[in-house]
Amino acid sequence: MEKEIVSLPESRHLAQRLLTYEAVAGENSEPAESAAFRVCAKLRRPLTILAGVAGFRSLLSRALTLARAEVPSLSAVQVAADGSLEGLDEVEPQIDKGQARDGGAILIAQLIGLLLTFIGEGLTLRLIQDVWPEAAFNGRVSEEERTLERTR
Repeated sequence: MEKEIVSLPESRHLAQRLLTYEAVAGENSEPAESAAFRVCAKLRRPLTILAGVAGFRSLLSRALTLARAEVPSLSAVQVAADGSLEGLDEVEPQIDKGQARDGGAILIAQLIGLLLTFIGEGLTLRLIQDVWPEAAFNGRVSEEERTLERTR
């Protein structure tokens, strides 16, 4: 957790690492839900405790708006009243898997970027480490992650 994550590319790299981690974890569970949905769902609980449901909805809605500027196909995705994401399953059949994965990565990167802005680097990285304690998100990419990223 020593490495600073201050730039958008670094936020995107961390987002991609979270998505890769969830994609691997998702292979052993129900494949009906995208890795981006799982990342958002896992972040929802601690962020709802921190900011309330309305605060989390606002944060995720803003991240989605920013992501739509880069990936217009995300226009079908909505943030539900409870802060969950809806509609990505409708988007994915219309676009190829690479675009869906990129859209999810951009959405998560925007969310991480907002967290970095509002709660700071230390708390953001601590929150991520609390949600994924078995993963090493200390700024270094493990050999296993490099292999997974190359095979995608």
